[in-house]
Amino acid sequence: MYTLPVLSDPNTDALITDSWEIAEYLERTYPEKPIFPNESKGLILAFDTTVSNLGRAAVAFPFLRASRILRERSAEYFITTREASLRKKISEFSPEGPERDEHWAIVEGAMDTLKQWYDKEEGKWLMGDVFSYADIIIASRLFWFKRILHGDEWEKVASWHDGRWGKLLADVEKECNGV
Repeated sequence: MYTLPVLSDPNTDALITDSWEIAEYLERTYPEKPIFPNESKGLILAFDTTVSNLGRAAVAFPFLRASRILRERSAEYFITTREASLRKKISEFSPEGPERDEHWAIVEGAMDTLKQWYDKEEGKWLMGDVFSYADIIIASRLFWFKRILHGDEWEKVASWHDGRWGKLLADVEKECNGV
């Protein structure tokens, strides 16, 4: 089975799959740059679940976009599993019109909530001046959007809240050395 994300660490020859497992591996292997600072692993796990639930009602829309950029064999698997999960055909996932508008409103509402959380702290990260896996969680969603949305759609998301989301993605990429 092939899955993403995957980490192949050339320093240790480790091959790790699953986002959370990768984060824990990085925390153990490279403690000089913690991503679970101040014993925050439990809180960040709860945060991850909460972020996932924020946009769940609109997940059909990004699934639709993602299905269109995959290679044929991957797209077949992706579409089959997502159709089974959502119990509808991909053509019905997020049709243009009121349903798509509702999905956009859910995505924007989720981003409004994230903005409120970021605004609670001074500094650019969720923990103020301390970078954490919580910021990587948000950036991973933003990177996915950047990859799957049409250019004008991504620009729309990136520009919300005075460009906060485009800037955050760039800041996380810098923090992670462009990885």
